[in-house]
Amino acid sequence: MKVVLGSVCLLILSNIFMNIAWYGHLSKLAEKPVYVAILVSWMIALFEYALMIPANRYAHEYLTVGQLKIIQEVITLTVFVPLSILLFGEKWNWDYLWAAICMVGAVFFVFRSRIFA
Repeated sequence: MKVVLGSVCLLILSNIFMNIAWYGHLSKLAEKPVYVAILVSWMIALFEYALMIPANRYAHEYLTVGQLKIIQEVITLTVFVPLSILLFGEKWNWDYLWAAICMVGAVFFVFRSRIFA
């Protein structure tokens, strides 16, 4: 369990870098040529991968690939919503809540064999 929690922490940090790499250029580098945005995004994404690869590798000892993917998607939504509002100036949308409820269902189904074993 300790390894899985550590991996989740690494995935959270990885997702912060991912969202900044994927979406940060839309506001911060909008006036720059696209090749500059690509290069800067790749440099940021290097940190994402440096955290994500070990997180998945260590957690895979305890979780399936499907479980890892669902965890990743839940973390992505959890990180994306606050970042999109705070960093990128997006407005709150109730559809984020409905998406989160759907993700809870996805977590249930991918982990139900462990829960009810």
